[in-house]
Amino acid sequence: MIVKITEAAMNKLKEMTRKGAQIPRIDADIAGGCGLSVKFSLLLDEPRRNDAIIEYEGLQLRLDHFTKRYLNEETQIDYIEDRGFIVGESFASSACAIEIN
Repeated sequence: MIVKITEAAMNKLKEMTRKGAQIPRIDADIAGGCGLSVKFSLLLDEPRRNDAIIEYEGLQLRLDHFTKRYLNEETQIDYIEDRGFIVGESFASSACAIEIN
């Protein structure tokens, strides 16, 4: 997996990590019943024992294996002042399983 971080996102991450002991984490918010919606976010969190660690220019990003399954092979992280961090591309699936007796 390749993670690209824009200059704006890198500057904001460095600023945020200097302020505390928490670590940046990529997180997937999964929703759905019939169909699936995945939205990625970046937040500061405590390290977890089974995290995957991605090193980028001296910065550590963490993610759990559940989130890693949904990320593309190449993921970009950007930061826009009024929107915050934008991680990869969110997606939705409308596939439903129907059981016929």
